[in-house]
Amino acid sequence: MTQASNITVLKIGGSTLGETDSTFKDIISLHQKGWKIIIVHGGGKEISNWINKQGIEPNFVEGLRVTDQQTLDIAIAVLAGKINSEIVIEFQNKNVNAIGLSGSSGILEAKQLDERLGFVGEIINCNTEILLNLLDNGFLPVISPLAISIDKENQIYNINADTAAGVIARAIKAENIIFQTDVPGILDSNKRIIPQMTKGQANELIEMGIAQGGMIPKIRACINALEYVKTGRIIDGRESGALLSAFTNGNIGTRII
Repeated sequence: MTQASNITVLKIGGSTLGETDSTFKDIISLHQKGWKIIIVHGGGKEISNWINKQGIEPNFVEGLRVTDQQTLDIAIAVLAGKINSEIVIEFQNKNVNAIGLSGSSGILEAKQLDERLGFVGEIINCNTEILLNLLDNGFLPVISPLAISIDKENQIYNINADTAAGVIARAIKAENIIFQTDVPGILDSNKRIIPQMTKGQANELIEMGIAQGGMIPKIRACINALEYVKTGRIIDGRESGALLSAFTNGNIGTRII
């Protein structure tokens, strides 16, 4: 069976998959070279677009989307349906054995995180056996951040994609976790990129209010994963070759140790 030391969990988001980035090309190259990669994708902007079409105003608390039933229905359709399928098709068109999975299909189990957030889950369990078996058989798992409920019957929870990636990396004891985003990395109070920092220093940025919005769940997910994962990195996925550079320990983004 695949050794966890060979595995990287990669979180990609819709905001980093544009015309100038090389994410798909880089992943294909790494996969063909034998790297074991688990992809967790987001889709926040696409969800917000569909929510706006329904006349619903998106609402966030500390970077987490407040999810009522109507928002959840949209999130499920966008994440598990549209975005997951589009990513998998892109890989399959390049002869890569990608397989699309919803976290709610037996991979992630969760309970309600906070009543203020509605149907947003806190992951309680991750079934790593499915993922390891897929990696052993040469597949590239592409996971949408949804989870099955353990506290409400027939309920699916929306999960922040950064959080989901962190939990999966921790559970599988991956070697690395990489978060692609649309900023150069973690910035200090003077908006300068921080090349490397410890978990404690990263947590201080949140406590001091320097890290805000969507960067908060990325940092928290990274800190949580690093109890069992060797290194974490937050990179600008819009840059061509960013992912290849991160895999070869290039000087890109912020490395958290």
